[in-house]
Amino acid sequence: MHQARLPADERTVVNGIPVTTVPRTIFDLAAAGDRRSAERALHEAEVQHLTDRLSIPHLLERYPRHAGAPLLHEILAIGAENGSTANDFEALFAALIEEHGLPWPRFNVDLFLDGRHFKPDCMWEEQRVVVELDSRTVHATGKAFDADRERDRIFVANDWRVVRVTWRQLTTNSASLIRDLRRVLGITPAFPGI
Repeated sequence: MHQARLPADERTVVNGIPVTTVPRTIFDLAAAGDRRSAERALHEAEVQHLTDRLSIPHLLERYPRHAGAPLLHEILAIGAENGSTANDFEALFAALIEEHGLPWPRFNVDLFLDGRHFKPDCMWEEQRVVVELDSRTVHATGKAFDADRERDRIFVANDWRVVRVTWRQLTTNSASLIRDLRRVLGITPAFPGI
């Protein structure tokens, strides 16, 4: 726990409780050094349109030596190009990719095909490979089932390969998943059998 005197534009009140603004909260969260948490907080703020007059870039200008500044500079620079993970499922998948030295994919970035907008969970643009991380919660409904198949059809018709991964596959059979991803991406392992 710490205390600090903050300017009025970094504070607000929610339900009668004084709190820091969303950008300031993310700024302080980044000081803990947990990249995945900071990425998810940024993503959630974007999804929920939680904007403020004083943005994170403004805070970076105001406090260039703040403990969270280096991490936020890195995330914002990479985020613009590669997107960021949106949840624990994506963060775990990203950690697996990093651990096994696969090329770094882009997460949750815009893709336009046949005049339609998509935001794949993860994609390797050069190899034209999309990975969709499917949870039962989101993808088990009849509507989601149909939408997923239509989406896959559109990707395939535009020369993209779609790989669907479940939580169980990621957590209980990651070696097989990595082996298959290497093959799909056209990567030969440094040591046979890996």
